[in-house]
Amino acid sequence: MKQLFLLWILAFCTTQLFSQTLFTYGTEKVSKDEFLRAYNKNKTPVDDKEKSLREYLELYSKFKLKVKAAKELRLDTLQQLKYDLQNFSSQVEEAYMNDEKISDALLDEVIERSRKDIHLMHFYLPLVTTTDSMKVIDALNELTNELQKGNTDYTALAEKISKKYLSVTAKDIGFITALSLPYAMENLVYGLHPGTCSKPYRSKGGWHVFKNVGERKSTGKWKVAQILFTLPSDASPALVNQTEKKADSVYELLKEGADFSTIAKQFSEDRLTALNGGEMPEFGTGKFDITFETKVFALQKDGDITQPFTTTYGYHIVKRLQQHATPIDKTDETFVAALKQQMAKDARMNIAKETFLKDITLKTSYKRNPLIKDAELFRYADSVVANRVVRNYPISNKAIISFTKENIKGTAWLNFIKDYKLNADVYKQENNQELLDKFVVSTITDYYRRHLEEYNASFKYQLQEFKEGNMLFEIMERKVWGKASEDSLKLKKYYDAHKVSYKWEASAAILLFNCGDSSVARKAAEAIKSGKDWKKIAVESDGKIQSDSGRYELSQLQLQSEKNIAPGFVSAPFINSGDNTASFVKVLQLFPINQQR
Repeated sequence: MKQLFLLWILAFCTTQLFSQTLFTYGTEKVSKDEFLRAYNKNKTPVDDKEKSLREYLELYSKFKLKVKAAKELRLDTLQQLKYDLQNFSSQVEEAYMNDEKISDALLDEVIERSRKDIHLMHFYLPLVTTTDSMKVIDALNELTNELQKGNTDYTALAEKISKKYLSVTAKDIGFITALSLPYAMENLVYGLHPGTCSKPYRSKGGWHVFKNVGERKSTGKWKVAQILFTLPSDASPALVNQTEKKADSVYELLKEGADFSTIAKQFSEDRLTALNGGEMPEFGTGKFDITFETKVFALQKDGDITQPFTTTYGYHIVKRLQQHATPIDKTDETFVAALKQQMAKDARMNIAKETFLKDITLKTSYKRNPLIKDAELFRYADSVVANRVVRNYPISNKAIISFTKENIKGTAWLNFIKDYKLNADVYKQENNQELLDKFVVSTITDYYRRHLEEYNASFKYQLQEFKEGNMLFEIMERKVWGKASEDSLKLKKYYDAHKVSYKWEASAAILLFNCGDSSVARKAAEAIKSGKDWKKIAVESDGKIQSDSGRYELSQLQLQSEKNIAPGFVSAPFINSGDNTASFVKVLQLFPINQQR
């Protein structure tokens, strides 16, 4: 194995270095950036960073030498390893097919807007083909003028304008929050101050005017259970009175201490929740009508129960089970993941998609061949659909699109048209111009995806890390683990000769807690110190706390500065400065020095 030449050891800690070579091995080079990327990804909390860097540098250089040995044996050409790499690439590449800065900015916007709820009045003027445009203008002008003057008799105002001009409806939407409305309307609404109304907004179906009636701090997420006594929309006064009495009698049972879950199973007419003791899925602002939300959000603490109240569904009795405040930043991973899932279906993500497309169009050096006109493409596209087969047309072998390293010929366009138009599940009667736009976007995106390593350094490093890890495993299996497992006598002889190396230093059996952020770690550590069951704490954390157990030498746990370490001891959380994650331990048992491993 060739000699490893270390060019730099600790110089990379200075600000003068950027991407210089850190060390070479044979003809290969490793940059400071590559090394630090690996170190920061795998680092553990340490007191002596210089020592940690030196030790990791030694490990990383040995790792690179083993990978080089695997390459010399051409292990990277093994079909299984190539398949594994391709499969891994397919799994992770989607994460790189977006504009991360725009996506993060949109996420920040949603988080900021989620911190408050807005009470909205919505005025709607529907349009039909025969609608008189002048009446529309007059109706909207009078509506907005009256609202700006402070007119709050919304029903009377809508009736007045409907009689005078065109039909206008007024509806109290209740409170809304981010992602409750289409993005264009949300932007309009979140630009309003309390008491003000929006300019008229035109949608496909008509005109909209919104008024910000008031605002409040976000009510967060609620978990409740309900007992529902349903009423039809045309219920007679006698049926309403009978249902009210039934609700009141059940409420009295609850006041006397009856179990809510048992009563819900017995009496609730909401069959979707009754079997589960009345428990409803967690919800937040805007999920239910304003009457329901107002009653529920007035409950002060877990376990409180409302008096019977009515909505359009009937009589409700609701018990508060749990309430979570809306997080104010990105430290709550569960909250962020839920927002991202909602945003993926929202029109705001079109902004990120459009920005990303513009960016990769420039990066890939996309060009249309000006000699091939749209009309020519459309003519042969129609022929393909009529014949239901792609023949050798005049444009088939002509380059219609070019990129840095590839030309796209007319055959690709014709195949796209055939596959798209003849597939009833995807074809929505788009015209040829719309399909050409789709083809261009698809072609640019596909080319960028196939050359992702050239355009995205993070993706390239991730693939390299996976590939080298697989190669290391393969060569270790062939040269070390496989051979060692076949020679048990030599293994025993080696162990007997090195027994002294297999002794524990002072050690402890511990519970290890890894937490999503420092605040979670501190609260969990204090709760465990006070005697709360650690398993319950971990379960109730919604994934923010991961627990494990094992035996470690005390020197590995950074407890040297701690005093009075004994069974039951809970350490102060160690905070990782890079990402604010934190960890702490609880000592279960201590062991003396020199115990046999």
